Amino acid sequence: MRFTVKKTLWKNKALKLTVLFGMALTGIANAQQDAQYTQYMYNTVSVNPAYAGSRGHLSIAGLYRNQWLGLDGAPETQTLNIHTPVGYRGVGLGLSIVNDKIGPTSETYFDVDFSYTIQTSFEGRLSFGLKGSAHMLDIRYSELDEFEVDPQLQSQQDIQNKFSPNLGAGVYYHTDKFYVGLSVPRILETTHFDSSSVSTAKELMNYYFITGYVWDLNPFLKFKPTLLTKVVQGAPIQVDLSANFMFNERFIAGAAYRWDAAFSGLLGFMLSDQMMVGLAYDREITELGAATFNDGSFEIILRYDFFRNIGRMKSPRFF
Repeated sequence: MRFTVKKTLWKNKALKLTVLFGMALTGIANAQQDAQYTQYMYNTVSVNPAYAGSRGHLSIAGLYRNQWLGLDGAPETQTLNIHTPVGYRGVGLGLSIVNDKIGPTSETYFDVDFSYTIQTSFEGRLSFGLKGSAHMLDIRYSELDEFEVDPQLQSQQDIQNKFSPNLGAGVYYHTDKFYVGLSVPRILETTHFDSSSVSTAKELMNYYFITGYVWDLNPFLKFKPTLLTKVVQGAPIQVDLSANFMFNERFIAGAAYRWDAAFSGLLGFMLSDQMMVGLAYDREITELGAATFNDGSFEIILRYDFFRNIGRMKSPRFF
């Protein structure tokens, strides 16, 4: 992230960048968490490898999230994933790229997902998944030279493309109307800094529990509640609750609540049987949310499904 600072705003920008960099180091040094999503219900493969191939056809999705709008260097996430079933023996494969930035730090994950699905009943499917990751870390201490920060930080050499591998696993059960999953996308507790650095830390495991249901209220209206719970050592439990209503299988509107953190509004549009676009806006209820430079968080996702035989589909997938 390039920082362009006008002289008249030097002190204000310096303060913001210092806060951001402190948060970035705190996140890595104390209890690093995976990228955060409000529209997790459309981006499940990013947190659970067992989801790969579960839509029954090739599916590709791209997500962009800008957190704390109006603050230079605030958290920014880009995600691209593609997954598909392979053959007729329950195998699914997926590929994901996740880039997460905050201030002068940047992390990129290249993930390969493998799943195996067994049929447990006429409607039920149980999937087991594995994730292999290549993690690249950049920290640009040089971008702090013109700001009033700890001289020890300024003296550090930039970290460029530091590579570390990782593994993840998950289990996912679904029917046409219900789903539930449990996963740990990163199992290895990787050390990001050596003993000579200002901060030393490990990347801790993030545990995810996700579930949702689709209720038919009438022939034209569906109710879709969802829950995501994330647990990581050293950080508060994160609980995301959402309630979406789907009209005529084309338009989605709803709201979400991140426990003690934020309220969100969600919109979704089925532009066609194959293409969906989703929008979300978060407003924090913490002290940071009341800051004058914080205009909330914005998220957009675009998903495209490559149906082989649209006319033969028994029922569309709503998650």
